Amino acid sequence: MRVIGHRGAMGHAPENTLLSVEKALELGASWVEVDVQAVDGHLVVFHDIRLERVTSGRGYVAEQSFSYLRSLDAGAGQKIPTLGEVFEQVDHRAGINIELKGPNTAAPVAELIGRRLELGWDRERILVSSFNHPELMAFKTICPNIAIGPLIAGIPLEYAAFAQAMGAFSVHICLDFIDSEFVKDSHRRNLKVFVYTVNHPEDIARMRAMGVNGVFTDFPENCAAGGS
Repeated sequence: MRVIGHRGAMGHAPENTLLSVEKALELGASWVEVDVQAVDGHLVVFHDIRLERVTSGRGYVAEQSFSYLRSLDAGAGQKIPTLGEVFEQVDHRAGINIELKGPNTAAPVAELIGRRLELGWDRERILVSSFNHPELMAFKTICPNIAIGPLIAGIPLEYAAFAQAMGAFSVHICLDFIDSEFVKDSHRRNLKVFVYTVNHPEDIARMRAMGVNGVFTDFPENCAAGGS
C-alpha cells in the first residue's frame, strides 16, 4: 500500500513546507503530496485560498505578490516554498503527487514537469491530481504521459466510470465515503484507489483489508514503509 505524506507530514511539521516534506521522507513515506497554486508568475505550494490559517499573513493568496508571500512565516520559521524547491528537496528519493489548486495551474505545472523530466526525473514518480477536473484534463492534454488522479469527496452514481473516461491512472476518494464496491469497480477499470486522509491505525488496517492501493496520511509512521 502506497504511503503518501499528506502535505508532507503535517501531523509533525507545518503543512506544505520543506520541513514537512523532509519529515515525511524521514518517516518512511514513499510519496509526498503537496498543493500548488499559480500566483504572480510562480508555482507556490499552499493549500488554502486565504493566508490566515497557516501563515503570519492576511488576505487571499491569489491577490498577493510573490515577494510578500515569501516574507511570511508559514510555521516554525518556514517559508512558503515553490514547487521547484519541493522537487529539489525530494531529490528523487520519493514520488511527488502535485495537487492543482485554483485556476490556471495546468500549463505552468506541465512546463515545470517537462523541465524536471529533462533533468532525469522518472515520469512514473510524478502524479497530478485535482478536485478541478477541467483543470486536470487541461493538464493531461499538455502532458498525456504523466499520470493523473481526479479527487472526489463522495461516490458518483456510476462509481469510477468518470475517472476511466478521463484516462486517469488513479482515483482519490475521501475516507468518509470509501467502500468495497467502489474499490472493486475501480480495480475492474484498471484504476488505482488512493484514500485521504487516513491517520488512525484502525482506518489504515481497514484500508488494507479493503484492498486500496494507497493512503494519504499526516502520520506516515503509522503505515508500514514502502509502496511504489
